[in-house]
Amino acid sequence: FAFKPRSINLTTMSSAAELNSSCPVSGGDDSTNGGQRWLPPNHDSRCTFRIDKPVCESPHLHQKRKERPKILPDILHHIGNTPLVRVNNITKEEGIECEILVKCEFFNAGGSVKDRIGLRMIEDAERSGRLKPGDVLIEPTSGNTGIGLALAAAVKGYRCTIVMPEKMSKEKVDVLRALGADIVRTPTAASYDSAESHIGVAKQLLNTVANSHILDQYTNPSNPMAHFDGTAEEILEACSGQLDMVVLGAGTGGTLCGVARKLKQRCPDCLIIGVDPLGSILAQPDELNATKVTGYDVEGIGYDFVPTVLDRSLVDHWYKSNDVDSLRMARRLIRREGLLCGGSSGSAFDCALRAVRDFGLGAGKRVVVLLPDSVRNYMTKFLSDDWMIERGHMPDPEDDPSLGPSHAWMSVRVGSLDLRAPLTVAPDVSVSETLELFNRESIDQVPVVERSSGAIVGMATLSNITSRIIRGSLAPTDPVGSAAFDKFTKVTPDAKLGAVSRRLDTDHFVLVVQQQRQFGSAGEAVREFVYGILTRIDLLNFILKMQE
Repeated sequence: FAFKPRSINLTTMSSAAELNSSCPVSGGDDSTNGGQRWLPPNHDSRCTFRIDKPVCESPHLHQKRKERPKILPDILHHIGNTPLVRVNNITKEEGIECEILVKCEFFNAGGSVKDRIGLRMIEDAERSGRLKPGDVLIEPTSGNTGIGLALAAAVKGYRCTIVMPEKMSKEKVDVLRALGADIVRTPTAASYDSAESHIGVAKQLLNTVANSHILDQYTNPSNPMAHFDGTAEEILEACSGQLDMVVLGAGTGGTLCGVARKLKQRCPDCLIIGVDPLGSILAQPDELNATKVTGYDVEGIGYDFVPTVLDRSLVDHWYKSNDVDSLRMARRLIRREGLLCGGSSGSAFDCALRAVRDFGLGAGKRVVVLLPDSVRNYMTKFLSDDWMIERGHMPDPEDDPSLGPSHAWMSVRVGSLDLRAPLTVAPDVSVSETLELFNRESIDQVPVVERSSGAIVGMATLSNITSRIIRGSLAPTDPVGSAAFDKFTKVTPDAKLGAVSRRLDTDHFVLVVQQQRQFGSAGEAVREFVYGILTRIDLLNFILKMQE
């Protein structure tokens, strides 16, 4: 299908949650796709479920837990029944006397707690007759629900289109593509009710793609029901009903509310702790949400609206998390406990430690913290020291005063190096001429720069040209501009060598560029021109010279 996000005309949004549940929904307009009604993702819930009523009087369709067979019929049977693991080292280091257990949802087939709702929403829609073979699933998501849906869709034979903000990690995108999903990216800063948001774009696709459905995690009762029937039952069974506090992050609120409702019924004295990042508005009282923070790097929790499935009255106390403490704690859980979890797991665990202290839970008390997803989705994000430093979540090592003279080079600026005058080629120079230049100048990479404007087109490297000629996708007579690539690191002369050295751990070179302000008839513009190329050998020679 053709997709033009700026052509979307978003009015009222809706969900077909009523097709999956006997709970009534309100408002909305009739959709053009199968008569589905589209309601806002934060419309008032009219669910008649009550904690003080037995499950037999519930308006929802409930499922009983199933024992996992020794040989699984398919990978969908590896969703649920995740382990509950005791935390030992961090609790000892923090002087925590109560028992803290973590529910490791990254052991689900797709790597996150959202696998549960992806499968449950599909199965409930199949039971109701809503989904039929060959139908298309569309879902606005931060990524994990998309992976859960795409996984189930791959096994069951549905087409799947995932609409997700640009902020979400490359790893999530790669996994979704591997599962056969189509992916549409939307601006991270777009408000949920904007035509360009992931929710608004999903609505437009629903109206244009035949036989498509948005199962809609924000309003679909199958979301919390997956956790009421599954996750909460698993926790209660493992703990024999003995627990004093449960700590859960809030995204759509399905996990939080599904678990909380079951615990309020079966273990009413257990404290329910909700975790919401700074920059989100889910926590209560509303004063907690007052902040100058407008965005956050932790993925999968927090929203700029309150989803329909989130019943905040179930939460006994809210904590606000921040990126620095969350991501550092996630790395600590990996390093000290061997728990390969994601950033929102760090948010939940960091707030759990605060809650344990605030509520005075000591020896003999038990706390369960839900870890939503795996580190697999964030290998190029918070696992990377460079990323953490660039985002301000870790101190820059070259600023450490305890480093001795042997590390003095780390604080030196790139501009202090005696880099050779830059040699560039124009895009229309042939590949064969560029190879002759490499041989004559004893170099293996060169910036490709426009003749007139001086704009940097990309980098032409010997390795890239060689591999493309061998594959037959490049001829010696082709212009070298067609062989240039723009996936390289640029730094300014003011960059510190410590930061550049970390780039050179993985990159063969960095391009040093200088910015220039230019005023013309169209106004002022900032242009970049090549200052030099810094390679590993250049850096090594400089370090050795300083240590002489």
